[in-house]
Amino acid sequence: MGGDPMKRILTTAAFVLSAATAPVAAADMSPEVQALYEKAKEEGELTWYVAQFSTGLAEDMGAIFTEKYPGVKVNVIRATGQVVYARLAQDIRAGVAQADVFSGSDLGHLYELKKQGQLLEFTPPDADGVRAPFKDMQPGFWYATTANPSVMAYNTDQVSAEDAPTNWDDLTDPKWKGKLAITHPGFSGSAGSWAVLMKKLYGDEFFIGLRDNDPYIGRSMIDPPTVIAAGERAVGIAVFSVAVRNKLAGNPIEIVYPTDGAKLTFGGTAVLSSAPHPNAGQLFVNFLLGPEASQRQVENGLLPVSKDVAPPEGVRSLEEIPIADLSEEEVIEGVQPIIEEWRDIFGG
Repeated sequence: MGGDPMKRILTTAAFVLSAATAPVAAADMSPEVQALYEKAKEEGELTWYVAQFSTGLAEDMGAIFTEKYPGVKVNVIRATGQVVYARLAQDIRAGVAQADVFSGSDLGHLYELKKQGQLLEFTPPDADGVRAPFKDMQPGFWYATTANPSVMAYNTDQVSAEDAPTNWDDLTDPKWKGKLAITHPGFSGSAGSWAVLMKKLYGDEFFIGLRDNDPYIGRSMIDPPTVIAAGERAVGIAVFSVAVRNKLAGNPIEIVYPTDGAKLTFGGTAVLSSAPHPNAGQLFVNFLLGPEASQRQVENGLLPVSKDVAPPEGVRSLEEIPIADLSEEEVIEGVQPIIEEWRDIFGG
């Protein structure tokens, strides 16, 4: 068969995606969703500021939504947690209403936005279909749309299971000098909350130990497991979803669930009170809580929000992962000081 093989693969993938997300018939919608969709079609589009998904997955989510709800386009603006929030904060200060939906990886940002009166109060029609761990966040204002533990990972071609770290403090062992991968908390919301946990567990000496091991420092939590899977570094911090995705793809990476507890990071999504397209925004948040979005998340190694979708095969469920004790209040109070301390220790 002639032609470009990659083009054939992409064409096949597009066909499968299209078949799985055919436009929803009016008869399949609840009256509430139907009414919201009609208003959203009049608006025609929405702009989504997003940190909790990779660029590729965010674009996929937008495409699946538009396939399901024709006539409503999603403009995706993706950056790391701190960067995308800084952009939104700049918009707010300038009085520019650009974003309709904000999906952050640092819940402190959502608490702050709510306190400022920047979030639209509403309840998605399908909110009752959400799994228990995702419930009871800030109902009426924002909703948990991802749960992504920060764990550890190692390259199985370079590290044996016996030599792999078992707890966070093991990453400061000098044997990992030049072999370690971590993330800068000044750019990533998930890394910020992880750093707060490390400060609570081990104090300043932990960060000094990391620095002395000459680590690769990424700007996104996606970066460390990516370089570990590629063999550029041997061990490090890993966002669960990216590590799982690499593992399921057959890459030489294994996940370590730290005995001192993973940092569970919820990503939250809200519609802004200044949204130019509020109905399209509300319809999109409802979509993110539903089975189509959850299925795509599972395919990318994330844990499902919807009760109708099972977790990824071959990895621990959320209930089986040891989770560290760290409240969102501790994260909110501790993240900015830890960013400054990090810069003092690492020099940037």
